[in-house]
Amino acid sequence: MSTGTEHYYERRALEYDRVYAKAERQADLARLRGSVPRTLARRRVVEIAAGTGYWTDTYAEHAARVVATDVNAAVLDVAQARRTWPKSVDFRVADAFALDEIDGSFDAAFVGFLWSHLGLYALDQFLDGLVRLLEPGAVVLMMDNRMVAGSNHPISRRDRDGNTFQERTLADGSTWEVLKNFPSPLEVHQRLERVAVDVEVVSLEYFWTASCRTAGGGS
Repeated sequence: MSTGTEHYYERRALEYDRVYAKAERQADLARLRGSVPRTLARRRVVEIAAGTGYWTDTYAEHAARVVATDVNAAVLDVAQARRTWPKSVDFRVADAFALDEIDGSFDAAFVGFLWSHLGLYALDQFLDGLVRLLEPGAVVLMMDNRMVAGSNHPISRRDRDGNTFQERTLADGSTWEVLKNFPSPLEVHQRLERVAVDVEVVSLEYFWTASCRTAGGGS
């Protein structure tokens, strides 16, 4: 299954990190850069949709093991060139809808900025596959954008299923229609509690985060 955004992010690879330079988002980003490594410390982490490795960089030294994956080799090339990585970090091309093909044993998952690019019809399939990949009691940490007028691209249309889209222009002048959903905290909570326990959703000004555990493990 495709999210429909793969080619867009392949073309955007070299300019992707510019989004993290937005001045109004710096306080939220600082808070997230502090919380992510605390949550994933000493864990064997699989990261889904790792992109250019911006978030991998925040927790790589703290985790016991990291397998950072993305469907696009182009963005992983940027990630690998970002810095000298610890030997405990491995980058792999992997499909978010074929997670059973990822080898390894994981007691944590990090999913940054993928939820919003999944069609509403595909969310449960992705979450089911993620949970199957993880050990019982594994920690799952997710984050994504909130819709804030003036900071996000405006919504250009909504389809019959309720998915929303934005029109974006890259530095090369190409224009793209990109699937970008902005779920409510209640929707995130309800989707996650179907497959996990101890669900907590936190709304910042520009981002939301969600944490939970797969069933069957201790606290």
